[in-house]
Amino acid sequence: MSASMRAHSPARLCLVSGCRIAVIGPGAIGAVFAAAAQQAGRSQVVICARRPPGPLVVEPDGQPPIAVDAPVITDPGQAAGAADWIFLAVKAHQTQGASGWLRALAGPETVVVVLQNGVEHYQRVAPLAGQATVLPAIVWSAAETVADGRVRLRGQPQLSVPVGEPGRRLAQLLDGAAQVDLVPDFTTEAWRKLCVNAVAGLMALAGRRAGIFRQAEMAALARALATECSAVAQAEGARLGDGAVDEIVALFAAMPADLGTSILADREAGRPLEWDARNGVIRRLGLRHAIATPVSDVIVPLLAAASGDPQH
Repeated sequence: MSASMRAHSPARLCLVSGCRIAVIGPGAIGAVFAAAAQQAGRSQVVICARRPPGPLVVEPDGQPPIAVDAPVITDPGQAAGAADWIFLAVKAHQTQGASGWLRALAGPETVVVVLQNGVEHYQRVAPLAGQATVLPAIVWSAAETVADGRVRLRGQPQLSVPVGEPGRRLAQLLDGAAQVDLVPDFTTEAWRKLCVNAVAGLMALAGRRAGIFRQAEMAALARALATECSAVAQAEGARLGDGAVDEIVALFAAMPADLGTSILADREAGRPLEWDARNGVIRRLGLRHAIATPVSDVIVPLLAAASGDPQH
């Protein structure tokens, strides 16, 4: 059994009231899963942030809003010991900046649920998590911050995690408030989501929402990018079928025209972009496998430049 899948003693199953969950990063995804944990009613939630985020309200489409009623701490020194669960919801490029929180909150029996984009969850987080179990998670929830403290959620909170005891426990923890799917082939699922995220990066470059993919030239560009992502994915062991690229292109064509993506929101707000975890990884791993990635070779430097990354 790998280090990321270590089992824990029955005393720490934490499926009753009193389980302590620390949510690091109160952005859209952090708010959604803090609200889900609160609704499940089996835990005590604390928000960890660099500064007080103010009131957090998750607004699911067609449902009443959910006010996140959780204490906020702004210094790892206030952590008061290890948490049972950590929901790491900062962007991938902000992980190192969360290392102080992880040192303060992660103990030998903690599970760190990595709510981040990309396919390198474990490699990115394990060196910072000490003896804690690292559980990579694929986030399928379409959530965006629409105003200070207000998060719009389209559909229900949904995650995919690897089959195993930590994933089973997470599904029980959030039962009734979020869908947690245990997938036997996590590598394939993670790369499928990465292909979606990579194509969504075109929105950040265009400065437009999903309606752009109804244009023939943008649909063709999306197909070319998804094709090279799929090739790299297969070299990395993902079993994406022959129809995977068609499915991704069709997904974008069917999206609501006003649907955005977090990397577009960051570009509009002038924040650093999560370009490497979502797009740069295709180019990096393509080089490793001697796979040509001509679309990524163009858009990755553009995304890095838009992010203001001086090292690229």
